[in-house]
Amino acid sequence: MATSSNRKTLGLTGVTVSAMALIAPGAFLWMTYQLQAASTDAHGATTAVDMLPGILVALVLAFLSALSFSELARRYPDTGSGNAYYFAEKAFLERDGRRIRQWAKLAKFVTGWAAHLFYWVYPGVMVAFFTVLVTYLLGFYGLHPSVWGQIIIAWIFAITIGMLAMRGITGSTVVSVVINFIQLAVLIVFSVLAIKFRLENPLAIPSTEWFHLTAQSVFTPHSISGVLFQASIAIIILVGFESSTALAAKAKNPQRDIPKGIILALIIQGLFAYMLEYFAANYALSNQFTSADGALKGIAAAAVSSAPIGDLAIQIGDIFLRGNGFAFMLVMAASGALAIIGTTLSAMNTAVRITFAMAQDNELPEIVGLLHEKYSTPFAAVIFLSIFSGIIGTIGILGGVSTVTGITLASNLGTFVLYGLICSLTIVAFAGKPGSNVVMHIIIPLLGLAANILLFGSIFFVGFKSGGATAQSSGVAIGIAGGWLIISMFYYVLNRHKKGQSIFPFIKQAVEEK
Repeated sequence: MATSSNRKTLGLTGVTVSAMALIAPGAFLWMTYQLQAASTDAHGATTAVDMLPGILVALVLAFLSALSFSELARRYPDTGSGNAYYFAEKAFLERDGRRIRQWAKLAKFVTGWAAHLFYWVYPGVMVAFFTVLVTYLLGFYGLHPSVWGQIIIAWIFAITIGMLAMRGITGSTVVSVVINFIQLAVLIVFSVLAIKFRLENPLAIPSTEWFHLTAQSVFTPHSISGVLFQASIAIIILVGFESSTALAAKAKNPQRDIPKGIILALIIQGLFAYMLEYFAANYALSNQFTSADGALKGIAAAAVSSAPIGDLAIQIGDIFLRGNGFAFMLVMAASGALAIIGTTLSAMNTAVRITFAMAQDNELPEIVGLLHEKYSTPFAAVIFLSIFSGIIGTIGILGGVSTVTGITLASNLGTFVLYGLICSLTIVAFAGKPGSNVVMHIIIPLLGLAANILLFGSIFFVGFKSGGATAQSSGVAIGIAGGWLIISMFYYVLNRHKKGQSIFPFIKQAVEEK
């Protein structure tokens, strides 16, 4: 995608903040806590007791994948708009031997498919999240939008973000720094108050039953299947760090700063912010947290609330902030809304960059590679993605928490495939090359590949084994991913046929050699 300037303006701070743009701890704590609270196992019991262990597993996967991304970014600093798609080509084309180089086309197709499943579904998930947030806030003012009203909100948001992306607006580094600072500051305040709430037990009710009996219980795995399925949801709160690999043209020292920025983003937002805020929220949850009708308590109430963190902020804020719990909730909601807007815009810009790169490579229809005359953005791709985001957001709204979880898992399926491919490509790119390292270029990528395969499989096996709403969510995810795969394969085969090329050229060569 063309840019308005070729000046290299980004240092380590700018690259790190760009990597942090999609990891929005304020937004995701607010939105995904309900999805994680609503997850149940095959016996109908909640898996939310494994929420933090699941996040830790997802964080390990993210670090392993990030290290592979970092090594590829260091080796191929001029990724341009292609990002992972570019890595897939370079890793194979730089190998010796015609047969292995012929895998490049198929590798690029599979990588492009996974990247599109991830990046094209992700903005739609954010559309659904934003709609849920707005609907929750409107309820405090006596406004309760119908399903059609929520769908209108979703489409207005999708179109607005599309218009911003059309104009090439990405947000300055300064704005991103301010948004991230506000998020982290608000989350630290919330976490401190939540821990204080638990330690001082201000409710002073003898019958209070805490969701976790001890602080240690919050970190302790309670079941393998629970940890795995929680991790399969939680990965969405950590993805996006890899988008900074497309900033080589803007980075002053891409080979040094992009790898460092990727890891720093995960340390700041993943290891620090998420560990603190999720611990605090789970540690403070008790049976005094009730649903609106008072029928459900604790984690069951959190599972049916459209914003359990908002409700918890009101409960805690009323006690420690002189009855200003509602105002405290509004501050958290505002920071979360800003984060969702920034995350959605960043995701959409990343998505159309990859679409543009594939169109330039004749792997997608030419129309999605057309640039706007004034803004030099792939306007057709932006239009299609805005419409698709509205559709995905609508699916999430129509089915409630189970379908919101489903579209989240669909994006996550693309994430696991993409990250697994990146780990594999790291091995291909460095094997036998000067400067290769056994730990960084073989062991870590293999561990990352195994982790991605494990969580990819958990959406299928753990999800369907659990039954109920969890199985429905897995079904929605697999339906979206499967439909995307069929459409992609159909275009791949049709495109090869039009060009008179073999679908699998490496197989054709092997047959000819025989």
